[in-house]
Amino acid sequence: MQYPQNKKAVTGKWIDSGNIWLQRTAILFQLKYKIRTDEEQLYSYINQCLGSEEFFINKAIGWALREYSKTNPQSVLEFVDKTPLSRLSKTEALKAIKKNKGNEEKNSKGG
Repeated sequence: MQYPQNKKAVTGKWIDSGNIWLQRTAILFQLKYKIRTDEEQLYSYINQCLGSEEFFINKAIGWALREYSKTNPQSVLEFVDKTPLSRLSKTEALKAIKKNKGNEEKNSKGG
C-alpha cells in the first residue's frame, strides 16, 4: 500500500517467476485490502495459476477469494462459478459466504 506505483511491476515478477512461494505471495498480498482490492489483478493472478497441483497455491487462491468475499461476495460467487478452480480453492473461497448464508437463514427463522 505504501508504494502503489510499484505494485504491478513487483507482483508481476512474482507471479511470472515460476516460484510457488512468490506466486503465492502475489495472490495473497492484497489479503487485507478489502474495498481497495484490485479485483482485476487478483483474478488475473488466480487465472495464471489455474491447474496448479501445488497445495499451497490452491490454498492461497481459496484464502484470497474468501477474504475478498467478505467485501464483494457477488463478485466472488460469479468468479467461482465461471472459473475451473480446484476443489480446495473453491471450498475455501466459499466458506465465508456459506457461513453468512447459514447465519442469515438462522436469523430469519428466529434462531
